[in-house]
Amino acid sequence: MQKRKFLSASWEYLAMFNYEIDAAILQQYIPPYTEPDLFDGRAMISIVGFLFNNTRVLGVKWPGFVNFEEVNLRYYIRHFNGSEWERGVGFVSEIVPSAVIAKLANGLFNEHYSTALMSHSIQSDKNELNVSYKWKRHNEEWNSMELVAENTLTAIVPGSEEEFILEHYVGYNGLNKKTTVAYRVEHPAWQVFKVRDHKLQCNVERLYGKSFVPFVQHVQPRSVFLARGSAVNVRMPSKITAATF
Repeated sequence: MQKRKFLSASWEYLAMFNYEIDAAILQQYIPPYTEPDLFDGRAMISIVGFLFNNTRVLGVKWPGFVNFEEVNLRYYIRHFNGSEWERGVGFVSEIVPSAVIAKLANGLFNEHYSTALMSHSIQSDKNELNVSYKWKRHNEEWNSMELVAENTLTAIVPGSEEEFILEHYVGYNGLNKKTTVAYRVEHPAWQVFKVRDHKLQCNVERLYGKSFVPFVQHVQPRSVFLARGSAVNVRMPSKITAATF
């Protein structure tokens, strides 16, 4: 039976900086009954910036929480449901500008939300698209991601790295050592812009921890994608309490 719709929104202008990482670094984060989902035999992480627009929670637009930015660090995992592998994502960090949003998501989905001052810029003309996200905590320096792309959309190629990074439809979070929270995310296949130039400037150790520094700080990403996004639905969570092999 399909779970009730918890959230609907438009996720737009998803900027994704993708890095290879030693899978052992992720072990402390991986929820029970899931395992790393590999691309070309490699574990991957992504720093993602995007816009939440037209957000409704349980069908209601809550004043002040309709349009906002998010920046997250996510990794790729999968769960065997008894008949097939379901590919999904887990999160090390999710940053939004609202403490209310963070408290709600952490309480219901056992997410890893925190808050920061945030801003974004989307500028386009006929040929070029410029997208940037900025965020900072307290008196710390600004972190930022910037992309310049061709202002033409193309479909994702089946079997490509773009498909691996973008096409995940389940979120997984460990509730405790014997329980994983899983929720479904529904959206059509996304189209992408061709990225011409990119820049990520952030304090990786302060944001995500020392173990991520060798794989991200002063390292060129394996790939950088910019997806247009779409309307999305997020279903109420369910619990996984046993392996199904």
